[in-house]
Amino acid sequence: MASMLPLAAFSAARRGRSRRAHKGDSVRRVGWLMSTSERDSESQLWLGAFREGLQKLGWAEGRNLRIDYRWGGGSIERMRTYAVELVALKPDVILGAPSSAAVALHRETRTIPVVFAQVADPVGLGLVESLPRRPAASRLKFLELRADPQ
Repeated sequence: MASMLPLAAFSAARRGRSRRAHKGDSVRRVGWLMSTSERDSESQLWLGAFREGLQKLGWAEGRNLRIDYRWGGGSIERMRTYAVELVALKPDVILGAPSSAAVALHRETRTIPVVFAQVADPVGLGLVESLPRRPAASRLKFLELRADPQ
C-alpha cells in the first residue's frame, strides 16, 4: 500500500500548480516530512516502498527527481521548523506522515499539494473539510494504509 503514495504524490502535483513549465527543467521536487528518526526501521520500509513506487512510475532521484528529506525525530518543534523549510523550497508536492507532520505542513501552505498518510482524523484536525467530498486541490487524498507497508 505504501507504493500508492508516489502515485498520489504526483497526482497532487498535476492538480496543483505546474511550475515545471515555468522553470523549464525536467526535474521535479518532492518534500518528505516524517515525525520519526531517519534510523527508524519502519520509516525506512516506507521510504523504500515510496522510492520503488516512484521508479515504477519512471521517476528516479538524481535523474528527473529531487527529494528533500526531513526527519522530525519525535520533536513537534522540529516538525514545525522542517515544515517551514520544506515549503520555502517550493517543491511540487510534499508527503507528510503522521498527523504531526500533516498538521505542521497544513499550517505553512495552502498552495503546495500535500499528501498525508497515517492520519486518523483529517477532518477533526482541520486538514480537509470532509471525507465524502473531494478535498481542496492542495490536500489530495486521505489514504488508508495498513501498519505493514508491504
